[in-house]
Amino acid sequence: MTKASNLPPAAADGSTGSSTRLSGNLGATSLVLSVLAFSAPIVTVSGYIAFAIGFVGESAPLAWVAATIGLAIFAVGYTTMTRHIKRPGAFYAYMSVGLGKTFGVGGAYLATVSYMMLNVGIYTFAGVMISSSVEGLGGPSIPWWACTAAGWVLITVLGHFQIELSAKFLGAVMVLEVILVAIFNVFVLAKGGDSGLSAAPLDPTNFFNSGTGLALLFAFGNFVGFEATALYRDEVRDPSRTVPRATYLAVILIGGFYALSAYSLIIAYGPGAADRANSEPTSMFDTALATYVSPSLANITLVLVATSALAAVLSTHNVVARYLQNLGADQALPPFLAAVHPQHKSPYRASAVNATIVGILLILAAVTIPDENQIIGGGSGIGTAGVLTLMALVSFAVFRYFARTGRPAGESLWRVAIAPLIALVILGTVVIFAVVRFDLLVGGEPGQNLWMLLVLVAFLAVGCVVAQYIKRNRPQVYARLGRAEGDNPTTDPTGEAQAEQLH
Repeated sequence: MTKASNLPPAAADGSTGSSTRLSGNLGATSLVLSVLAFSAPIVTVSGYIAFAIGFVGESAPLAWVAATIGLAIFAVGYTTMTRHIKRPGAFYAYMSVGLGKTFGVGGAYLATVSYMMLNVGIYTFAGVMISSSVEGLGGPSIPWWACTAAGWVLITVLGHFQIELSAKFLGAVMVLEVILVAIFNVFVLAKGGDSGLSAAPLDPTNFFNSGTGLALLFAFGNFVGFEATALYRDEVRDPSRTVPRATYLAVILIGGFYALSAYSLIIAYGPGAADRANSEPTSMFDTALATYVSPSLANITLVLVATSALAAVLSTHNVVARYLQNLGADQALPPFLAAVHPQHKSPYRASAVNATIVGILLILAAVTIPDENQIIGGGSGIGTAGVLTLMALVSFAVFRYFARTGRPAGESLWRVAIAPLIALVILGTVVIFAVVRFDLLVGGEPGQNLWMLLVLVAFLAVGCVVAQYIKRNRPQVYARLGRAEGDNPTTDPTGEAQAEQLH
């Protein structure tokens, strides 16, 4: 590991400039696989889809169709920003130029804690599934926390190295998951399911009922993580082309894959699908897989669920490390976090700090919360609500940025104004519903655990306070917030000076 003294000398204002920029050679395929792992395909197909069927009935596939359309609209403005704001940082950078540096730092703090909480929840789930896999294969009964600890060691090691190593691990796991689910889909559809193929699950008139909002919340939650494509801007080949391409591919593949899998699961049970989803949701996929393909695949599914959860943890870990690294580079967190490994070109210090914090949170949770399901629900629910909120804020930031700076040559009104506003309405509605029915994300009775959302509010507020402190006491550092170290503060090409007059 590199000592701090080996870093390039800082400028008079304390910046280290380009020495804090990551680098890599990821292509679109590797980037897509890295972010798709976040959605844990086999976990979704074997769990969340059954719950959605229970909520909305046989029209559940339309929940993923609707979410795909909504998030494709979000991607329009989001990818337009990637072409015109050539900075790392994703949410952090885009909120900084669209809503001002204060909200930019607040958003980056919110993103960091949201993904960290997701990490805690998924780590716990991974531990539970690894324990179940070992026992299911005839091994000893191992406490979930011991399996989580083993997973933590693996993820911490992988996070230390360049993103390409993580991409290979994530890609291998993703391919195995997709192959298994694809086999299931092909066998069910080829055999005609329980009562033959039907267009009923695709009838929109059956989609709107008392469970529609619940199904949509689950569907939108499955897409959390796809927006991380822009966060790897400095680590991909030709980012202006690779990032937009990977973003759209991620949305289409996630939505199409889950919609088809939901349709296949419904066809497998025919008219009794909704009743089965309400009575035995957790075994719905496994039973259908055994019926239509082979009972011998049950253990394989169990193992893949465990490895899928680990892949999701690694994907989330890498996202948090990059937010910490970006904030460290801008000195909105200790500059120590900004260091880039001289050999692996990874944010190794930010990765280690993230692993340490999450490890401490996991220990505290294991000691103080007796039910691991509460840890899974609490961490995942808080994180999902936070990321969905950020996506809504970024949609507004895109609209506001281009409204202030003007429509660039070659960009349509659809890209810079109409699509971002539609995305704001869609995502804002989802966020409101997520808050109203927060119990669906974290468990408990309606309204019982709303206090958990104070974690998100607190970190957003702390980030804004930190930005204001820097503005008053270190104006030169403040001028670079949002990873603007490459911009000329005199010409202010992004128009941030105008934005700051409004804050």
